[in-house]
Amino acid sequence: MTGDGYAGDVTSVEAMEILRNTAGAVLLDVRTDAEWTFVGRPDLSSLGREPVLISWQTFPGMAPNGGFVEAVRRSIQAKDVPVLVMCRSGQRSKSAAIALTEAGYGDCRNISDGFEGPKDEDGHRNTVAGWRANGLPWQQG
Repeated sequence: MTGDGYAGDVTSVEAMEILRNTAGAVLLDVRTDAEWTFVGRPDLSSLGREPVLISWQTFPGMAPNGGFVEAVRRSIQAKDVPVLVMCRSGQRSKSAAIALTEAGYGDCRNISDGFEGPKDEDGHRNTVAGWRANGLPWQQG
């Protein structure tokens, strides 16, 4: 565990390698329903599995999801597998990784470049880094 209260950061490319090579590893996408529907979500069908989709905050007000940890417990029972936590750009997912580590999950890693990555010099996402910009599999809707 890092001094930040979770197992550390990985890039989206590193996360996909962990998912490919580590039995039981889980991709947890903590964005909102609106983001999954309108922006897209990771496609892990080539690995024979699906990402776990549980919002860290609720849309539209972005209030904290008070049932987040309990929802994760229902979906991810094993607390000793890598849990790779993703949001848009790595901020919400870091908070979620810390909360899950505090709840007893031993290997929570923040996907630091997220699904859309940071903004480029023109203020646009999906161009510099992130799941989509790195050409990793995803689907819309």
